[in-house]
Amino acid sequence: MDTEPKGFPLMMADEGTPVRILALRGGKTLSLRLTELGLNVGAEIQVVQRQGGGLLVARGEARIALGGGMAAKILVAPL
Repeated sequence: MDTEPKGFPLMMADEGTPVRILALRGGKTLSLRLTELGLNVGAEIQVVQRQGGGLLVARGEARIALGGGMAAKILVAPL
């Protein structure tokens, strides 16, 4: 049914492993919010730390905290 690019949810990424964002699977509001944070398709990010159900990710020098639900809707692939 879905023809998504190969990848996996950001929630499954290992700490310290650089990944590239392939797709944002949320609705328009979530996609806009993530894009405003600099988490757009093609961005290279890295999981810095797991915090309870959420993640702390790095994009360049910026650190962004994401909830588990939000991180599950970001499709990534390893670099």
